[in-house]
Amino acid sequence: MNVIVEARFIAPDVKLFRVDAPKIARRQQPGQFVIVRVTADGERVPLTIAEADPEAGTITLVVQAAGKTTMLMNSLEAGDAILDLAGPLGTPTEVADFGTVVVVGGGVGTAVAYPTAVALTEAGNAVIAVIGARSEPNLVLENELRGVCDEVHACTDDGSYGRPGFVTEALAELLESRAVDRVFAAGPVPMMQAVAETTRSYGVPTIASLNPIMVDGTGMCGGCRVSVGGTNRFACLDGPDFDAHLVDFSLLEQRNRAYAEWEAEQMEDARHCQVTGVQVGNQVGEGQS
Repeated sequence: MNVIVEARFIAPDVKLFRVDAPKIARRQQPGQFVIVRVTADGERVPLTIAEADPEAGTITLVVQAAGKTTMLMNSLEAGDAILDLAGPLGTPTEVADFGTVVVVGGGVGTAVAYPTAVALTEAGNAVIAVIGARSEPNLVLENELRGVCDEVHACTDDGSYGRPGFVTEALAELLESRAVDRVFAAGPVPMMQAVAETTRSYGVPTIASLNPIMVDGTGMCGGCRVSVGGTNRFACLDGPDFDAHLVDFSLLEQRNRAYAEWEAEQMEDARHCQVTGVQVGNQVGEGQS
């Protein structure tokens, strides 16, 4: 088991965990993820490693309660333990001195954008971050990005903070005003598709992190199959980073909707557990006994 060192909410339904995992912390590279199993009879969930501290032996995970398992995980606190944690997995993000790069993060996708921004800055790039959320309380890791980026542009759909509107609008303004050598996008699938269409006419190489479509993270379930340039690939094994201009987002969105009904049922089950007083900590304990 892996002990949780720190647990705190950083946005509504979004919780940051620092977890004791020294072997993973030593090997982790930007773009990689771990597989988490909270209970003995629970599903395996892939979560991006937002940060790693090899000296402290910890990794940071940012978890949005978007399904049953993540909802249950967000009830854990410091001192609790995660039953299983495997990784690092996935192909690391390509990092080089590209020149001027823009890292786009939507919602909890900013947790993917952050380690990418850190690595690109260390590689000598001028890094600009564009992050977005529905409203101010939903923005995550803004201060952390300001500590490593040359510029940070925060956007909110409702205009409650920063630039009103979508991240693609801010991105388009940047592309019009200066030369950009590469764009990295992480967030909801529709957002990444919109980023790809925004950069296509400018001829700017664009990388999409397809973390949202991964299911078990091992390639066995086939749930993260994606068409890239007409070839079937698996986000968990071949990615999660792909050339956004080659991804068939229409097919991807269609396949993603196939799980919507099941996910809604699982969320309702998780809410029932909360109402009836069933705690994840108890379930983990039972799984160990």
